[in-house]
Amino acid sequence: MAAESAQTLERGLRLLRLLADGHGGRTPTELATSLELSRPVVYRLVTTLMNEGFARRDADGRVHLGFGVLVLAQAVQPLLRAAALPTLRRLAEEVGATAHLTVAEGDDGLAVAVVEPSWTDLHVAYREGSRHPLAKGAAGQAILAMRGGNTGYQVTEGQLQEGARGVAAPVTGLPWLEASVGVVSFGGLAEGTGPRVVTAARELAAALG
Repeated sequence: MAAESAQTLERGLRLLRLLADGHGGRTPTELATSLELSRPVVYRLVTTLMNEGFARRDADGRVHLGFGVLVLAQAVQPLLRAAALPTLRRLAEEVGATAHLTVAEGDDGLAVAVVEPSWTDLHVAYREGSRHPLAKGAAGQAILAMRGGNTGYQVTEGQLQEGARGVAAPVTGLPWLEASVGVVSFGGLAEGTGPRVVTAARELAAALG
């Protein structure tokens, strides 16, 4: 029974990850094909998840994530912030720019953690909880680039705030998280900022892995 329960849990988690991949709802048949499971098994999994609020079906019968996952997401964000702060603090002090962790929420990027440098006379004030389209700004573009297989750093200028320059790199190797680590500053950034941001993203991935 224990092995069977573990297998059911593993299948349910795989189904949730599939629904969370940003490609919209799927029919039970499409889910069964993607998961390489029979349709009866998928129907049972979907029914259980719907009963718990983690899945829902629309008028066309397509399965989507349920709003119950928002409760889990709200619980995870403080944990992400706490885990990210040491890395972001080192990055902000070394680079002399405001450092941040941004996670993908639908088509938006959400700033979960922000650390400002302590020694600069002028730096960008970036509020935790800020949202912006993923297509605008280095943080969101790094996440989009990761979806396309590019794990290098992205550089933008003036896309979210006039005169502000951003550098960000994706947090890789965590299937459950789409996020980036970045810095933003007025004016130029020191040489080597891009590779240092990549290193910080790797440090955070290791801390969360």
